[in-house]
Amino acid sequence: MSLKRASRVLAKDLQLGPRSPVFLWVLILPFLITFLVQVAFGDLFDPQPRLGIVDRDSSAITSAVRSLDGIELTVLDDTDALKRRVESNDLDAGLVLPAGFDTDVRSGARPPLEFYVGGESRASNRIILAVTTIDLVREVEGRAPPVEVEVVSLGTEVLPLTVRLVPFVVMYALLIAAVFLPSFSLADEREKHTLDALLVTPTKLSEVVVAKGVLGFGLAIAMAFVTLWLNGALAVQALALTVVLVIAGLLLVEIGLVYGTASKDVTGVFTLIKGTGFILLGPTVFYIFPDWPQWIAKLFPTYWVINPIYEVTVNGAGLSAVSAELAIALGVIALMLVPIALLTRRLETKLGVA
Repeated sequence: MSLKRASRVLAKDLQLGPRSPVFLWVLILPFLITFLVQVAFGDLFDPQPRLGIVDRDSSAITSAVRSLDGIELTVLDDTDALKRRVESNDLDAGLVLPAGFDTDVRSGARPPLEFYVGGESRASNRIILAVTTIDLVREVEGRAPPVEVEVVSLGTEVLPLTVRLVPFVVMYALLIAAVFLPSFSLADEREKHTLDALLVTPTKLSEVVVAKGVLGFGLAIAMAFVTLWLNGALAVQALALTVVLVIAGLLLVEIGLVYGTASKDVTGVFTLIKGTGFILLGPTVFYIFPDWPQWIAKLFPTYWVINPIYEVTVNGAGLSAVSAELAIALGVIALMLVPIALLTRRLETKLGVA
């Protein structure tokens, strides 16, 4: 194989690439998907704080909360039901007002006040509801606050959904650049017979495959960094992030080359990607739903690059923390060379250039 000839094919693809809608889609996608995620799940449309109250004696606090704008109130009859709603994130906080609470407050006593917050509730909503509760108690008493509010967090602290979606957003950008672009380019040239014309020259099919892979790999790494930057998830561990993305890019490019050499036309590529898309992106679902059994995610081959991306970008992990997973990913990359070589040889036979 000649690297010089492969570089010429790469230069040709770079020159003609911007004319392809797929190439442009690779460049636009990170911006589009980031915008959609931020609009749907981010801070652009913040939900109102949701407060649940169990009121044993028709407290003035409940009536006052009903008259407040910007707080969604739910009145319940049972404390256990209130706790369940808070734990399941149906409510941001829960307040239990015992019988005779207002009377005790006005008499100068310090009655107990139960205030619960959910692990998935926004910190801003917790503060709003806690401060509002203190102010309302002060109004009932008429002087200095007669109670001390103890905030008890129920459930495990969970990262915001926009943060948990980072692996999905990054993997989608990698998938389009590293899988779809090389496979589509190979199938498109085969379908239009430009590949036949190229192989009449001294250029070998293996050199064309390498050039397609290098193009997809380079764009995948670039767009992954852009996507992380747009989502504010560029890790402090620059070396770890670079190594993880390089390994992820290599694995996905190999999948793209398998699709491209196995498909006889563009329709075949679309069919393969649609049929296996869930396998490629499946592990990202387990970060959106952390209560699901996490061991299932390890059954997907792409888990071994998705989880390092998550650990490095979200948790700030270093290379040592993800070394075992990256070693497995490198093993998968080595194994993938076999089907790529076999499929390239088969395609050469079909094209009559073996």
